[in-house]
Amino acid sequence: MTVVIEPTKAEAEPTPVTLAAADGLPLGALHFAADGAPRGRIVVSGATAVPQGFYRRFARFAAARGFDVLTFDYRGIGRSAPPSLRGFHAEMLDWGRLDLPAAIEHMAAPGLPLYVVGHSYGGHAPGLLPNHDKVAGFYVFGTGAGWHGHMPWSERLKVLAMWHVGFPVLTRWKGYCPWKLLGLGEDLPVGVYRQWRRWCGFPRYFFDDPAMRGIERGYAAVRAPMAFVNALDDRWAPPRSREAFIAAYRNAPIERQDIDPRALGAPIGHMGYFRPAAEPLWRGALDWFGGLSRPVAAAPVT
Repeated sequence: MTVVIEPTKAEAEPTPVTLAAADGLPLGALHFAADGAPRGRIVVSGATAVPQGFYRRFARFAAARGFDVLTFDYRGIGRSAPPSLRGFHAEMLDWGRLDLPAAIEHMAAPGLPLYVVGHSYGGHAPGLLPNHDKVAGFYVFGTGAGWHGHMPWSERLKVLAMWHVGFPVLTRWKGYCPWKLLGLGEDLPVGVYRQWRRWCGFPRYFFDDPAMRGIERGYAAVRAPMAFVNALDDRWAPPRSREAFIAAYRNAPIERQDIDPRALGAPIGHMGYFRPAAEPLWRGALDWFGGLSRPVAAAPVT
């Protein structure tokens, strides 16, 4: 007799979902169903040029612990990319103003708290959202201002060469930014690349860009609790780079965590937050969400 062991919901394959961005553009997403009755919902807001598949381990981990999880790709990336990026128009601002809002609308449900777990750009996006008020908390790994001056010297030289020598030539040749050619992630639409390159030239990212005056108002409007976690060996987003950006969230309760990679027994860098060794960090994020949903005891009457 053959015994068939059915997978749990969290172990089962995620369900493909097609989201409609605010301007109608279709976006590819995956829904990881909670194992049992969900106690909350999570949208994963990924890093620049990183496809949603990179976050599947975290999504399965959270689903196994009672969270419905949605991963998705921004326009021009992964499951949301057109057949060719040449001639495809997209900007980095579209990701936060048009794409992530659609994921939040899809996951918002009465009676269940909705959280966002971000990575790098995922910490830039909350202040761009028109519907940030639907999110009960943002937990973000590896967000920084992107300016080379916040990085260690060896990384500064590589980043300056990338922005001013390598990618300008390659992007003109290809008609898009061939990030994948150098093994750095997904290729990028030229509009995304140009904005990213420009803003990484300022110590406070687009807050220092004269063409972006007024953008800080959206960041001041965010009032949901936020946690920002940065590894001490993250050469792209060390803690001082984080501080240069998150000062704009001036009305949100903010917690900061600086992680020593020796505590995990493995390097973290800018991408290790979502690799298997980072499971203790994932547990910390879910525990933090649990703390937000826990009622606060009333002060005793004196």
